[in-house]
Amino acid sequence: MGIQLESLGVRAPDDFERAFQAATRWGTGALLILDDFFLTRHLTQIAKLTLKARLPAMAGVTGFAEAGVLVSYGPNFADITRRAVTYVDKILKGAKPGDLPIEQPTKFELVINLKTAKALKLTIPQSLLLRADEVIQ
Repeated sequence: MGIQLESLGVRAPDDFERAFQAATRWGTGALLILDDFFLTRHLTQIAKLTLKARLPAMAGVTGFAEAGVLVSYGPNFADITRRAVTYVDKILKGAKPGDLPIEQPTKFELVINLKTAKALKLTIPQSLLLRADEVIQ
């Protein structure tokens, strides 16, 4: 497919600028932001840097698209929280945690930030916009 993957490892907030400069030097065409607590804590800074570097980016946490990243697609955390509460309720009523089944997310959200698309001079296909759970204008 002609795709080459590169990792932009960061360990501290000061590393973001360096990582984006490296991505620009390499001629990176797009970024995939992994779901990670550290990265999520700095989503606003990352979103600003993606725009500054003119890099379309996708993340698995909805907050990234809300902060300015082009697209997010990932589990609906409100749904996960509601389902977790039922587990807590069962445990408080005496269920053994080891006896409860392991669950995976079943509800996912696609969020597209059209403001970012416009800033990056990208056109999002109408078919994708229709599938989105949320389109940020």
